[in-house]
Parts: sequence; structure tokens; C-alpha cells
Amino acid sequence: MTMLRIALGAMTSSASILTAIKAVHTLVWAFFAASILAIWVLAWRADFLNAALAISVVLVEVVILAANGLRCPLTSLAARYTVDRRDNFDIYLPEWLARHNQLIFGALYGAGIVFTLARWMFATA
Repeated sequence: MTMLRIALGAMTSSASILTAIKAVHTLVWAFFAASILAIWVLAWRADFLNAALAISVVLVEVVILAANGLRCPLTSLAARYTVDRRDNFDIYLPEWLARHNQLIFGALYGAGIVFTLARWMFATA
């Protein structure tokens, strides 16, 4: 069984491994982007428990990024399989969005937390 894994691993090209990493990275990104946008919707609907859950889920990703020097661990993994270092070499996003991803979604996340707290405070007042 181990020999089979070694043989299959040897036959897998760097391009196909990179494609798989990019696909997984894009799915993970979509999950967290949707979670950040869901915070706004949930807070607007006064569903504070689920808003807090979405905030907590994204916070786990923030901690992972912070522990990894503000880089997704999948970026470092993808870098092993290509010399390309464009902003989107590791993910299926437009280059401008990959370049500004943390700024855009970090601002949406932070503002979503503030919005959730404000809605909660006014709802309980």
C-alpha cells in the first residue's frame, strides 16, 4: 500500500497539485467570505446568536492567519509547486481581489462586528 502511494505521488505533476490547492483555497475563501457577509445579514435580522457564531468561525481563521504571519497556510503550500508569485498564484480569484482581499474582508468583518454589537445594544435597550 505504501509503495502504491509513493508511485501515485511520483506520477502526480506539480501543476495538478497546484490546481488542487488552488481549488481548495478558493472553496475555503468562499466559505469565509460568505461567513463575513452572513454576519451583516444575521445582525440585520436580529439573529444575534447565529451572528455571534459566524463571528466566532471567522475569528478562528483570523487567529490562523495571525499565527502564520498574515498568510494563509495554503499559500505557503502552493508556493512549493510554482515559481509564480502573482497575488493570485494560489487561488482562483481576480488578481486585484487577491491583492486587496485582507483589506476588503478585514474591513467588512470588523464593521460587521460593530454593526452586530450596535444592533444588539439597540434591540435590548
